[in-house]
Amino acid sequence: MSDLLVRRVQPSDRVLMERLWLMFRHDLSEFQGQLPRPDGSYRSEWLENVLTGHPEWAGYLISLGEVPIGFCFLRALQQPVHVLNAFFLVRPARRHGYGLQAVQQVLAHHSGPCDVAFQRNNETAVRFWQRVATEVSGDAWTQEERPIVGRPDATPDVWISFKV
Repeated sequence: MSDLLVRRVQPSDRVLMERLWLMFRHDLSEFQGQLPRPDGSYRSEWLENVLTGHPEWAGYLISLGEVPIGFCFLRALQQPVHVLNAFFLVRPARRHGYGLQAVQQVLAHHSGPCDVAFQRNNETAVRFWQRVATEVSGDAWTQEERPIVGRPDATPDVWISFKV
């Protein structure tokens, strides 16, 4: 894992990030039931916030050497509790410890309370984020369901809260 690199997303990473974003949104569509738009894209406001340098957002590109394998977005950076808003690794990079190591590197730049949300029916995400919380904060983390803002008919997300 010594070739794992985690660095801030730059505006010059736009094309690469748009490609990774499409893979991320496609993966999530399995759990959220969201179809792409007529042009094949998905909502990308979060990506735009990262690429345009919004002060409440930070994006990190995850690579193995020169090969991009994923990203991590945080939001609410100027708030008391940061939110791990989006996390993605391409399928061949999963289950090798890269995800945990990448999250730990990102969180090293953003200490304090942190929340992460995911879908309960995404069993892999449930196990991954519980492991991350335990590795980062031991037994000092909580898990609860919260409704999705603006989507009262949707299944609530699972939120894990921990402190870095």
